[in-house]
Amino acid sequence: MRRTLLRAAIATAVLTPFASTMVMAHHGWSWAEAEQIELSGTITAISFAPPHPSMEVQADGGVWKVELSNPGKTQRSGFVEGVADVGDAVTLIGNRSRDREELRMKAVRVMVGNKTYDIYPERIETN
Repeated sequence: MRRTLLRAAIATAVLTPFASTMVMAHHGWSWAEAEQIELSGTITAISFAPPHPSMEVQADGGVWKVELSNPGKTQRSGFVEGVADVGDAVTLIGNRSRDREELRMKAVRVMVGNKTYDIYPERIETN
């Protein structure tokens, strides 16, 4: 019994820092550049499933992974199932990954057709 508890304690001590790093990387903004970019392309995949709605967008010679906010905040912006679909043209404003090899961004604004959805209105930079 003592060995089992000891192993569990060691495993927890070893794995806990990795788990918190993975959560922070996924949910925070530290992985993204501070400067915002505009990206235009075509939606190749879209999902409204938790933990974050997301889409894939063919643009600039590759397929970008685009993360939105949590489902509730994304829905409150008006960006809900049915307003965009695979094949639609989309323009995004957001923060790209600091890793330039990774085609990934966190969108703060999504524009489909003549509709604009401000996912993170408080983060949108105006020039």
